[in-house]
Amino acid sequence: MVAESQELIYKRCRPCEGMGQPLNAEQAQEYLKDLPQWKLNANSRTICREYVMKNFMATIRLINSIAKIAEEENHHPDLHLTGYRRLKVELSTHAIGGLSENDFIEAAKINLLPAETKES
Repeated sequence: MVAESQELIYKRCRPCEGMGQPLNAEQAQEYLKDLPQWKLNANSRTICREYVMKNFMATIRLINSIAKIAEEENHHPDLHLTGYRRLKVELSTHAIGGLSENDFIEAAKINLLPAETKES
């Protein structure tokens, strides 16, 4: 059974080495049911979330908050800043070449961060 988003925020990322096989598309979709802001890429190897932030400094604040979580969990996303306020966060477990529960744990924790989006 897949953990719900509320359960994921209380979990810690495990060391990636020796994890075994990545999650398949069906398993990843189960996790995503509780993380609707996140999307599965076409080859089911990464999940991503995109933000349109209020301004450049709001984007930098969010990046810094994500970086803090990444360091605490020792699981680091790819962050893509374009157009000074568009941020794309991509998660994948590089050591296994696909997705693991770690990616969904981190996504759930990122979802808790305040984000000064253009709409807010």
